[in-house]
Amino acid sequence: MSGGRPTVWLEASGLEVRYGDRVALHPLDLVVPGGTLLAVTGSSGSGKSSLLWALSGGLRPSAGTVGVDGSVIESREQALRAGVVLLPQAGGLVSTLTAEENGLVGVLATGVEPAEAGARVVDALAAVGLDEERRHLAEELSGGQQQRAAIAVLLASRARVLLLDEPTSELDAANRQRVLAALRAEADAGCVVVVATHDPEAAEPADAELVLNEGRASWARPLAAGRPA
Repeated sequence: MSGGRPTVWLEASGLEVRYGDRVALHPLDLVVPGGTLLAVTGSSGSGKSSLLWALSGGLRPSAGTVGVDGSVIESREQALRAGVVLLPQAGGLVSTLTAEENGLVGVLATGVEPAEAGARVVDALAAVGLDEERRHLAEELSGGQQQRAAIAVLLASRARVLLLDEPTSELDAANRQRVLAALRAEADAGCVVVVATHDPEAAEPADAELVLNEGRASWARPLAAGRPA
């Protein structure tokens, strides 16, 4: 983001996730300002998905808190009202709706006027290279196209905090770069964008990289102090 105060802050304080006796995420403190693209990396089972679900309000932490702009988030509903959206690894498209309809359902549910909702969805699908496939049923799309369509649904929401779990896992190099450019644009517009990935090329464009190893966090590339200016 090029100047001004951040539009949103995402915070975690002492955030811990346990499944029974197993610690999936050891206590973590995190402050991410708007305008930031953060990569969360680590091998399968390292705690990446648990972190994203906890940040989204969809998983109650065993300890600690998640906050947006200083307000504690304790449920998925609160997170949605605060503008936090999660794209899980499974994607979540309705197979019997078109790519365009999948986007419209989510945007219209937030009270956006139909004309504006339609424009948002068309723009989002274009951003991920699905202009010509927007009227195809989700079940007719390839795995990579489905992944891009799900990302377009997220982009069309115009959320303030975007959390994405392995969003490039099905993509070739060209479409990976297309998607990462779209996410970079969201961050540059003032959003917080957090991408969990095991792909070094997907992590490379990020402003910072948080590495999880058996639930313990360390910085490969720390957030710049004072960002944004």
